[in-house]
Amino acid sequence: MSNLFSAVSLSQTASVIISISLMLFVGFLMTRFTKLLKIPDVTAYILAGILIGPCGLDLVPQTFIDNTDFLADIALAFIAFSVGEFFQISEMKKNGIRVVIITIFEACIASLVIFIVMRYVLHLELPFSILLAALAAATAPASTIMTIRQTGASGEFVNTLLQVVALDDVVGLVEYSVAISIALAAISGASQGSGSSIIVPILINCGVMILGCLFGLLLKLLLPEKRRTDNRLIIAIAVMFSFCGICAALDVSPLLGCMSMAMVYINVTGDSKLFRQLNYFSPPILLLFFVRSGMTFRLDTLTSTSASIGNASLLMVGILYFIFRIAGKYAGAWLGCYVTKTNVKVRTWLGFALIPQAGVAIGLAALCARTLGGDVGNDLQTIILASSVLYELIGPACGKIALYYSGAYDHAAQNTAVPSKVPEPVPLTLREKIHLIQKDLPAREANSDEEAFTEAAEQLEHELPIRHGHFINTK
Repeated sequence: MSNLFSAVSLSQTASVIISISLMLFVGFLMTRFTKLLKIPDVTAYILAGILIGPCGLDLVPQTFIDNTDFLADIALAFIAFSVGEFFQISEMKKNGIRVVIITIFEACIASLVIFIVMRYVLHLELPFSILLAALAAATAPASTIMTIRQTGASGEFVNTLLQVVALDDVVGLVEYSVAISIALAAISGASQGSGSSIIVPILINCGVMILGCLFGLLLKLLLPEKRRTDNRLIIAIAVMFSFCGICAALDVSPLLGCMSMAMVYINVTGDSKLFRQLNYFSPPILLLFFVRSGMTFRLDTLTSTSASIGNASLLMVGILYFIFRIAGKYAGAWLGCYVTKTNVKVRTWLGFALIPQAGVAIGLAALCARTLGGDVGNDLQTIILASSVLYELIGPACGKIALYYSGAYDHAAQNTAVPSKVPEPVPLTLREKIHLIQKDLPAREANSDEEAFTEAAEQLEHELPIRHGHFINTK
């Protein structure tokens, strides 16, 4: 369509609008096919981007792809904000330190294994090796959660798995924030032995987190309970965009800040409704981001060798990354469970359920490609996109195997109770039936129009000469 745009002399505005609609339509249609194969939507969006991008049918102008890299900031802001919801102090006290230790072990060991393979086996450059290692920590829980819902699994294994994947991306965000700063220092020629290359990034990220905490308090002040639903959504998005804009102006990553903003807000207000509202708003934005990520994929680069990262082909790098990340995740999860004396079945099978990788890793790779620029960023993004598709293809199967052999199915079956005798229903009056129906209806927030209408109706009811369903003659 890029040739078609030129042929029909469409304006830039028209080409942008048509490109966005095309991305939305093709992304949605691709999910119709992947749904039959029980593949997560993220994979469908990436494949849709590859299909309509320069690597496929070349239906979207290259200028549009180049000028929409800001989608990575917006998408990551939503992802990081949603991750912050899981850091409620009450829940963290309830879960204890065990889950934190397991998460740190499985994320950090996976990163360590990838760094050793890339740096000392393939002899790749330090910036590329350390960034790819940091991205290895992130996990995509969507496919695993989908499998849990489909099978109805429950028990200790499921509880541990859900808590680990909730914290996993946080460790990945912290690792990336430090790694990108070290990589930039190495590229700029700073001394690799200098302690400032590690201390300065940590201080910068601490400052960003403090700023995010202040924005979380600001968000609480701007969102009182009486605020209308639509205005709450507008203000929340405005605050998130403002924070991302400030971070972009300071040339720092907004990830930890958005996460700390959400963490402060949920602990101060306990308002989980805002996160549900943002989850309803974010799907089109995330779709556009993942489709655009697919459009940046370059199939021909997989077989080439990039001098900017080392002497190994990207295909070899991708294969080893795919294999050794799985090995690192499994070894880290097993060791973390062993240290915390977790159940043997959880220890044995938890690593298999942590294989999928998509959203956070793809977003960080896109952000890294923009930050570093050149071949290093593009090569990193290519490897993450290619491996994410493979991870999402095998992730549901591995998750189902882990749930089955961990005994989660049996636990669910044992908790399914069948009553021996069903009591006969008691006849209800019409008024009692209406009250029961009203209790089952979901709670709704009344807006100003509804309140005005209710007030007018109550006033009219008092003014009318009606008592107990009969008109009373007041003359």
